[in-house]
Amino acid sequence: MDKPRFAEFFIYQPIHLLFFLFVLVLLPLIFIQFRNILSPSPKRQHLPPGPRPWPIIGNILQMSNRPHVSLAKLAKVHGPLVSLRLGTQLLVIGSSPLAASEILKTQDRLLSGRKISKASLYEIDVLNRISIVSTSKCTDQWKYLRALSRTELFSAKAIGSQALLREKKVAEMVESLGVREGKVVNIGEAVFATVFNILGNLFFSRDVMRIADEGVGHGLKCLVWKMMEIAATPYLPDYFPVWDLQGQKRKISQCITEMYATWESDIKERREIQVQDSSKVDFLDVFIANGFDDQKINLLFLELFNAGTDTTTATVEWAMAELIKNKEAMNKVRQELSEFNQNPIKESQVGQLQYLNACVKETLRLHPPVPFLIPRCAAETCKVMDYTVPKNSQVIVNVWAIGRDPSVWEDPLSFKPERFIGTSLDFKGQNFELLPFGGGRRICPGLPMAARQVPLILATLIQSFDWSLPNGEDPQDLDMNDKFGLTLQKQQPLLLVPKRIKL
Repeated sequence: MDKPRFAEFFIYQPIHLLFFLFVLVLLPLIFIQFRNILSPSPKRQHLPPGPRPWPIIGNILQMSNRPHVSLAKLAKVHGPLVSLRLGTQLLVIGSSPLAASEILKTQDRLLSGRKISKASLYEIDVLNRISIVSTSKCTDQWKYLRALSRTELFSAKAIGSQALLREKKVAEMVESLGVREGKVVNIGEAVFATVFNILGNLFFSRDVMRIADEGVGHGLKCLVWKMMEIAATPYLPDYFPVWDLQGQKRKISQCITEMYATWESDIKERREIQVQDSSKVDFLDVFIANGFDDQKINLLFLELFNAGTDTTTATVEWAMAELIKNKEAMNKVRQELSEFNQNPIKESQVGQLQYLNACVKETLRLHPPVPFLIPRCAAETCKVMDYTVPKNSQVIVNVWAIGRDPSVWEDPLSFKPERFIGTSLDFKGQNFELLPFGGGRRICPGLPMAARQVPLILATLIQSFDWSLPNGEDPQDLDMNDKFGLTLQKQQPLLLVPKRIKL
């Protein structure tokens, strides 16, 4: 009998294929894993503590679909700095203010890199040229892009000049909600459309979404959430030498193509107009005037939209949920708002709303929009809390765990805005007990805008409407469970019935 050809050898003899895969893939992995576990190297002995990893898979079984909760539990057992092995990747998690301080401040320079996923559509050198969020290291180009966005979008002068636009778009949201008085509305959808249009006007001088009576922004919100969900899903080739069995690269490509189509015509038309530097009217003009190609413009807008919409939406939705559930806190906010004769409230007055701003801080403590911040990568081997963090380790700060730590906060699971009254504790990156926007050189550049936008939207919603749950539901029964993604969303969308407050 003739010997089977190479392909037939595997097609007709599956056991041969399994053996081939074992020798080619699994055997080297087993060797690497046992070498990591059993090696007596002093360097490895000084890794942060953690549960013993299994061969090949490491500590994957210790994770869940709510990793912020799983890692918080591990911190209670192993301490504030924990190391895990996820396949071939070492993950270091900080879960205390001290650990956060050493990661984001003491070792900020060496731990400010990014681990670029193999699911990325762009090569590392391309990202280092065109990205703010995903650069593998803090290059001169990254510093330039940060400085440009800070000057044009997030400086005190820029934020002040944008106030009328934000007030206008929030007023349009109130008008659209007023039309549906007495009907069930999705708060997250309404806020998302409003924030998206605020950014759309800053970027392109136009609304990007239409607010409809039947639902606001459903398509784009789902698209943004889908992208965040895909990005937050562990990608197997990042941890094991395997192929893209999940099809993640294809899914990301489809989402990005849809997002780029949202503003593709704006870029084309603006290039045809050839706006000169002296006549800049929005951020697209700034990009074009600085000679950015379409690839760079597309990725920067994608990052800015993703960073600015879902985080703000989630924070406002969680804040409204907490206030609906805590009637006394809601009454205090209403009392504070009643002391202002201005209706609607102006953005310039929001800073005077001490209790409302305390509610925002308390919401960010309990429900940080990005529970792990954006993961960092060790550019060099360094020490954190006297433990070794090897080069190329992925490093995260579990700000969700810090915000609920009873050794840091009194009665941490309760919504108590009063804890922020009369204190200087803030979320601007200097107080490591409260880090919803991160810290160090990678701190969120949009923090100044979020600090004005979130309380403005929240104050206006409360000032304009009385809110109740559908069908007379008891606020104490409100579902406060979350679902994990790059942003921490309510598992069940917040559905409320507005009743217009008449002065």
